[in-house]
Amino acid sequence: MTEPHGDETYDHVVPVTQAAPRARVERRVAPIVPPANIAGRALVFVIAIMTFLSCLTLGAVTLVRDTASVWQNQIAREATIQVKPVEGVDMDASLEKAARIASQFSGVRGVKIVDRAATARLLEPWLGSGLDIDELPVPRLVIVTIDQDNPPDFNGMRQLLQPEVPGVSLDDHRTWVDRLVAMAHTTVTLGMAVLVLMLSATVLTVVFATRGAMAGNGHIIEVLHYVGAEARFIAREFRRHFLLIGMKGAAAGGAAAMVVFVLFWWWSSRNLATPQADQATALFGNFSIGAAGYAGAALVVALIGVLTAATSHVTVVTYLNDIDVSHHEGL
Repeated sequence: MTEPHGDETYDHVVPVTQAAPRARVERRVAPIVPPANIAGRALVFVIAIMTFLSCLTLGAVTLVRDTASVWQNQIAREATIQVKPVEGVDMDASLEKAARIASQFSGVRGVKIVDRAATARLLEPWLGSGLDIDELPVPRLVIVTIDQDNPPDFNGMRQLLQPEVPGVSLDDHRTWVDRLVAMAHTTVTLGMAVLVLMLSATVLTVVFATRGAMAGNGHIIEVLHYVGAEARFIAREFRRHFLLIGMKGAAAGGAAAMVVFVLFWWWSSRNLATPQADQATALFGNFSIGAAGYAGAALVVALIGVLTAATSHVTVVTYLNDIDVSHHEGL
């Protein structure tokens, strides 16, 4: 440009130099929280253990709940007539008479006499194999299938059976199964309480880990905060870091728990031909937790990941608020 001064004109032109294009330098911003360190790996391991135990607890709760439901359904459709051996009385004839009397009642869908082989198999876990039930005073059973919507008159059935069949007794299983169902419900409640405690322990572990990470990087966090970095920016960095840690640990623990579920199911399916397996199957089914159990385990994995991130976020925000309060009090 030219600047006039009085009558003179300075033709000196100050050239405007074209700025050379500046090379674009890529800067790799170091994260506030180190992405991998010994404490981080230890936290992943702890979260994996807690997730594994939580999923096992949820699987056990699901199994007990489903078994209790099966028990309730069975009691609603079956009753048992027990005939004890009486000297001088033909057992087979007594069984036939009891079955015939029970089948006459309204609400009975069918009767089935448990034969000698099946009775021996039921007693095999306690008395051993090769048992001859004719040599022992072993009661025989008649299974009565009933209509759930229209159950028969059990009191009337007892009154008709007792004078006709010596040594007979009718058991509708309600007292015994009601106690088992009550015990199952108590177990489910305790299991859910244990699950809540495990999740609480996981949250506390993340709180301590977050505070430890902040203590190790406290000078950096305070400088960033004082120069104007928003609390949500710093909290977002911590939340991202601990979400990754939480999901790694939770996924590992959940996968291990699902492997255990599959192994239990495989083991139970391979051992169905033993008397012990019959008793276990009668109590717990085939040790399969079903789709609800697997979905619950996946939900626990996601929940622990979210809890880990949310806990770290709240902890960081609380810590920064404490810094602000201390700063204002010091002024």
